[in-house]
Amino acid sequence: QVQLVESGGGLVQAGDSLRLSCTASGGGFNGLSMGWFRQAPGKLREFVALITWPGGYEKYAHSVKGRFSISRDNTNLTVYLQMNSLKPEDAAIYYCAASYKWIPSTQGEYDLWGQGTQVTISS
Repeated sequence: QVQLVESGGGLVQAGDSLRLSCTASGGGFNGLSMGWFRQAPGKLREFVALITWPGGYEKYAHSVKGRFSISRDNTNLTVYLQMNSLKPEDAAIYYCAASYKWIPSTQGEYDLWGQGTQVTISS
C-alpha cells in the first residue's frame, strides 16, 4: 500500500516562498496522478493543483494560478508544490493526494491521502 508523507510546511511571512514535498513509499508511484489540496480552519478542503502521470498536464485552482507550481520527480517518488508570493489566505493544512484516474475531477476520485503539513503565514 502506497503511503504519502508531506513535508516542508512552516511559518513564513506574506510575500515569501515555500516548497512543499510529498514522498510516496510502500508501493508503486507509477500511474499515479498527484494532487495538492488545502484546508483552512472553518473551511472545506479545496483543490490546489494537479499533475498527471507521468507529468505534462497540470491544473491549478484559480486562486493560486501564476503563484504556485506543481512538479514531480518520478525517480525519487516525490511531488512538489512551489508556492510563491504567499498571501495570508494561503494559510492552511496542505494535503497531498494520489489518484489512479488520469485526471481526477473530484476529491472522491483520489485514492490515497497524506496526513497534511501546516502552512502558516504572518502578514
